[in-house]
Amino acid sequence: MITHDLVVIGAGPAGATAALRARSLGLSVALIDKARFPRNKLCGGAITGRCMAHLGDVYAALPVGLWLDAARVQIVAGGRVLADLNDTPVISYTMRCDFDVALLAQALSAGAQDFTGCRVGALDGCSVVLEDGRRLQGQVLIGADGVNSMVGRALFGRAHDPDRIGFALEAEVRAAPGPADPVAVLDVTAAQWGYGWVFPKAGGLTLGIGGVHGRNPDMKATFHAWLQARGYDPARLTIKGHHLPFGDPRPDSGRGAVLLAGDAAGLVDPITGEGIAWAVKSGQLAAEAAAEAIASGQAEAAMAGYVRRLRPVQVELRRARILARLIYHPLLQRRFIGLLAQSERLQRRYFDLLAGKMDYADLTLASFARLAWRMATGRIRRA
Repeated sequence: MITHDLVVIGAGPAGATAALRARSLGLSVALIDKARFPRNKLCGGAITGRCMAHLGDVYAALPVGLWLDAARVQIVAGGRVLADLNDTPVISYTMRCDFDVALLAQALSAGAQDFTGCRVGALDGCSVVLEDGRRLQGQVLIGADGVNSMVGRALFGRAHDPDRIGFALEAEVRAAPGPADPVAVLDVTAAQWGYGWVFPKAGGLTLGIGGVHGRNPDMKATFHAWLQARGYDPARLTIKGHHLPFGDPRPDSGRGAVLLAGDAAGLVDPITGEGIAWAVKSGQLAAEAAAEAIASGQAEAAMAGYVRRLRPVQVELRRARILARLIYHPLLQRRFIGLLAQSERLQRRYFDLLAGKMDYADLTLASFARLAWRMATGRIRRA
């Protein structure tokens, strides 16, 4: 039996952040992941201003060259350019394999015990048995093990409903460094209840589409056609697929001394697809709730502390889900695209949400009502 204050399953952004923050609060931490790092991870790799702020709350400076900054974005609908904005808030684009290694390195340097490359064989509350027979025992356990979370299945019978959550396909194109003025492309018609993206990276491009799984029954054929329309041969690319937990919000982010963070908790924006920022923030908050509960001698109180801390995040994502039902509604989406093409003000507000410069909390009830009215009537207010 190896005992720790905190056991974290999953060493991605949520798990690494939880481990690092817990160590800063004086907890002993076991950090488990079935993979050895670096490992490939499907992700657009967009690091927004919101995410940068959350990273700054926990991490020391990250390596220079970890990302490529871009302040230009094109919003398109298939082959039609709706907007070409040259002075948008900067978003940094990173390769997830490199990004995750950088976060993990800080967690391990802070003293988290490394159990990466170890598969979990059995799970019982805060007790974990690895496949090699070692048993780890914590006072609190954080499940940061992604959309197919073993911890979520142990708590609730399944992680997420695969038909209700999102699904994405993605390919990376390796190339020489791009132009001095890199541009990100968002295709708002690439998928149902979702979008497509072309994100610039220091060593090439990441291309992908994602949308609610149940509304995109033939995503593979759709992605192949989308790639071909952009001049890429799908047969020459390595295409990866993965679920994204933005369509099946989890009402409970844990139970007692077992907490869920990041994708395991369903913390992904249903409009922008942003998950890294909320993974980092939820990892931090889960660690703080764990430390508070352990210090009080009541580890089972960790969930109550986590719920209190996580409430602003949940409220923000709830607002996003309301707006998603409006702009992705089959009868209204074409109208929204039309408004987006005509209104620079709407274009900039859309990207401000994507970039993390603006929160959904900044959109008042009146703002929602005005957008609904404009979509219903076709009337807009130009920039």
